[in-house]
Amino acid sequence: MAVGGGSGVGGGKSDEFQPFPIKDQLPGVDFCLSSAPSWPEAVLLGFQHYLVMLGTTVIISSILVPLMGGGNVEKADVINTILFVAGINTLLQTMFGTRLPVVIGASYAYIIPSISIALSRRYNVIIDPRQRFKASMRDVQGSLIVASFFTMAIGFFGFLRIIGRFISPLAAIPLVILTGLGLYAQGFPQLARCIEIGLPALVAVVFLSQYVPHWLKSRRGIFERFAVLLSVAIIWAYAEILTAAGAYDNRAPQTQFSCRTDRSGLISAAPWIRFPYPFQWGRPRFNAGDAVAVIAASFVAIIESTGTFIAASRYASATPMPPSVLSRGAGWLGVGLLVDGLFGTGCGSTASVENAGLLGLTRVGSRRVIQISALFMLFFSVLGKFGAVLASIPLPIMAALYCVLFAYVGMYPFHLGCECWIRIFVQHRYVEFFHEFE
Repeated sequence: MAVGGGSGVGGGKSDEFQPFPIKDQLPGVDFCLSSAPSWPEAVLLGFQHYLVMLGTTVIISSILVPLMGGGNVEKADVINTILFVAGINTLLQTMFGTRLPVVIGASYAYIIPSISIALSRRYNVIIDPRQRFKASMRDVQGSLIVASFFTMAIGFFGFLRIIGRFISPLAAIPLVILTGLGLYAQGFPQLARCIEIGLPALVAVVFLSQYVPHWLKSRRGIFERFAVLLSVAIIWAYAEILTAAGAYDNRAPQTQFSCRTDRSGLISAAPWIRFPYPFQWGRPRFNAGDAVAVIAASFVAIIESTGTFIAASRYASATPMPPSVLSRGAGWLGVGLLVDGLFGTGCGSTASVENAGLLGLTRVGSRRVIQISALFMLFFSVLGKFGAVLASIPLPIMAALYCVLFAYVGMYPFHLGCECWIRIFVQHRYVEFFHEFE
């Protein structure tokens, strides 16, 4: 299935789409880019994608907001803002950017510059924690806005298009491996913070997605597509039982934060209804040093997103992306970064690696499913209490999911590499045969 555009005629550009034979498309994909399952199934799959990206949102907010001086109220507001902006950016990317089934969410690449801004000495004179939070958030907003123009220039002016011409299938392999396995620090280390919840979650998702489908072939599609949803529901209920039974009452504060289902304070702090809006923390402030650090992070996010785009296009059974589509996707990432800066998310955004892995796990690469997940982001960001209930899922459960989903993205290059070497070998043998025939 094509990502977008059409094939040129006569003097058409070299990077426009050309027809690809059916054998070049990835086998084992139940629904490709432009197809979709039934509406009830699509809604459940969209909710599953929302659930997967929620973990990263909560982790990043939990790191940044306390350092900025915010409490549970500010943390709930930031989570709702990130979700709201992620919904907007995902819709923009799927409709105008690469048009691939990718979720655009908060990025770990921007944590370091955001932390450096939050810990700056310039805020030492501010006594009120909420005022300090607003001041640091306004500086982050200004840096994101400046970095957004850098990202849009790389994308819309065609700089990435020039680089994209040299990204062959073999050259893309280390890039996608780096994208898939580079975030494993958010997987097993986070899981180990509460091993009695994280390890059962990892076993559950592997068992339900890899073993049960082979035993119950009549129900194979259900367990393959909804293994994440079933695993989270089972282990979350198990964590609720442990919390209610008092298993963590006398444990260390860090253990209680990771294991308890009532530890975050988000539910009581979150409002029932709240619409995030631009400049909600005040007018952005611009600092040259902060902007340079965020621009460097945005360059990392572009590379990370490029690997995610390549993996998502393959799991959606789309034709290989021409450089023009890759460059357009980077440009719309810049637009998303601008929206991040206007609304005040505290960090930038990128294409979600874990959601690309979920495409491979569910074998559903439908664009409609991702757009439904974007609607869930918008809905739960406005209805704060309902979103806070889902955000209270223990983070080791989400980390267990990441261990599997990151592996799916990292696994794809090995299949691609084998396919490329087979084609090279076959082509070489054909050349030898014709030489002998002559």
